[in-house]
Parts: sequence; C-alpha cells; structure tokens
Amino acid sequence: MSAATKIKNIVPLLDRVLIQRVKAQQQTASGIYIPEKAQEALNEGVVVAVGKGALTKDGKHIPLQVATGDKVLLPTYGGSIVKIQDEEYHLYRDSELLAKVEN
Repeated sequence: MSAATKIKNIVPLLDRVLIQRVKAQQQTASGIYIPEKAQEALNEGVVVAVGKGALTKDGKHIPLQVATGDKVLLPTYGGSIVKIQDEEYHLYRDSELLAKVEN
C-alpha cells in the first residue's frame, strides 16, 4: 500500500486537520547542498485532510476555516506527529492554526 493510499485512509476527527510541513530548501541556488542541521524548520504546511468540524451543544458541526490543499502557517509548538512510511505529518486543531496563506 502506498503512502498516498494510506493518507486517504486517515480521516481527522472533529476539528482536527492533517498537515504536511513544507520542506526546507536542501540546496542553494548555486548548487551547494545544505546539511540537515543547518536547514531551518519552516512554519508553513499544506492541508492534506480535514475533519467534519467541532460540535456545538446542539450537536451541529461548526465548519472548519481551512480545506484540503490550503497553505497554512503553523505554530512553533504543538500538534501531534503522525508518521506514514517515510513521510511525517502533523495533526492540529483548526483553532491552533495561525493563518491561511492566500495565493
């Protein structure tokens, strides 16, 4: 089973969002490779999957502010790491996300 198929099988619950962080640049414009320890961790990610939304006291879903494919800014700390094969994803609550990046 491929990583893409396994990701489709993961459905975040309630107001949780599954995000894949944008990877830091591994090579400079002139072709010099940057060691992993020298690469800075980016606080940007792409939404891979979303839950249905938080529930009100009446049992109605509050829709999320992000959708699959949106670019978002992530907090420095928080979220839960989910590893699927060699890829690392993060689960955040919708309210923890800092901003949506508009193109």
